Amino acid sequence: MLRSMLGRLGALFRPLTRRLHGDAGMNTAEYAVGTLAAVAFAAILLKVLTSPNIQKALTEVIEKALK
Repeated sequence: MLRSMLGRLGALFRPLTRRLHGDAGMNTAEYAVGTLAAVAFAAILLKVLTSPNIQKALTEVIEKALK
């Protein structure tokens, strides 16, 4: 009985697994684009947060919060 149930489940999921295995090369490209976007965002964020005006504003907010 268990074998027949597993066989039915296998038949049910077989088209899905075939479809997923066909896109194996896309995963690496998607990770590369996501990593590149994250690095670009981090660079912009670093540039903004290290600007004198933002540092002054953040310092004032922290000092006000600590009082």
